[in-house]
Amino acid sequence: MGSYENNLFWKLAYFLIVEQDYRIVRMEENYQEILFENLSNKPAQIIRMAYSELDWSSKMRRDIERVLTVGESIRKQLGKRELTVVNLCLSPYPPVDEYETYLKEPAYFPKGGRTKVISILFSEGHKHEAAKSLSGLFPGDLEAAFFEPGSEEETAAYRRAALVHSVKKSEEEKKVFHASAPFFSYLFIAVQIIVFFLLELSGGSTNSATLIYFGAKYNPLILEGEWWRFITPVFLHIGFLHLLMNTFALYFLGTAVEKIYGRFRFLFIYLFAGFAGTLASFVISPSLSAGASGAIFGCFGALLYFGVIYPRLFFRTMGMNIIVLIVINLVFGFSMPGIDNAGHIGGLIGGFLAAGAVHVPAKTKPLMQLAFLAAALLLTMGGLYIGFSV
Repeated sequence: MGSYENNLFWKLAYFLIVEQDYRIVRMEENYQEILFENLSNKPAQIIRMAYSELDWSSKMRRDIERVLTVGESIRKQLGKRELTVVNLCLSPYPPVDEYETYLKEPAYFPKGGRTKVISILFSEGHKHEAAKSLSGLFPGDLEAAFFEPGSEEETAAYRRAALVHSVKKSEEEKKVFHASAPFFSYLFIAVQIIVFFLLELSGGSTNSATLIYFGAKYNPLILEGEWWRFITPVFLHIGFLHLLMNTFALYFLGTAVEKIYGRFRFLFIYLFAGFAGTLASFVISPSLSAGASGAIFGCFGALLYFGVIYPRLFFRTMGMNIIVLIVINLVFGFSMPGIDNAGHIGGLIGGFLAAGAVHVPAKTKPLMQLAFLAAALLLTMGGLYIGFSV
């Protein structure tokens, strides 16, 4: 890489990472190609910057096709309807044959045309045009002096600062997923297994009288004042398969939520979501019901709230999987008889509101948290009023 291209490469990397809050998605070992992401900057959500000696236009075409494929993969992963990728190429010289078409018109992914690649070429004879195009993506932040040559010491300083800042940001993102080690998730798993065996020993987990005795949701007794039945159903399960499915869900989903939110935030989210699920079932369904499904859907709700606070991290890691799982479970609940989907939806909403009330660790938004808490209280009061008055 020439001294000018090398200086500009790391100067741009520093500018994107430090000043524009871009995240490195991918970086080649030789540091000659970096993929950046910042979903909040719509004109350039993805920027691919690479140094390459583009001797022929065919090489440029193949390079753009590869960027299109990578961009389409990212678009699907992020669940975006459309995605624009800025393909920033640094080359000492432009191709020797016809290549201008690739710079004048954006390229689109063949299937669907939802991923668009805009190519910018920094090379001899194109520096002014390229600088103008790039400055248009960041109005007011890139001046003409930015594109002037720099010393090797300056290049090394930009490179070092860009990489250190990127590593620091990556470590901070990892910490978001590890606020604390799970405790209550495992405790609830142990409790629901113990209670299941007690049910089996006392007449069977599918026996209605046994379930009612242990505290299942049973509207007539709730109406008589047995308010604890809004919580106790969370720890009861009807049959071994029901227990097995919810135990696995709690092991994988509950621990993930507890790691993100911390132990006591998770405790509040889980119990309030379980309560909200039972309350929704109480209002809508007269059937006997039990199970941790509402609380588990509350964990889904908490992860959706995490996605609101950290959209980039959410969609980069688990986002689409969580959304697909929620949709599949809700569709399954509506299509199969005997499933208390009211409890699922109530738990989902309850978990989202509870997560908003406690927020994520190391961050506080008092007014926003107060609004979520007020919404949770209003939902509770409204549900209780409807349930006890109808």
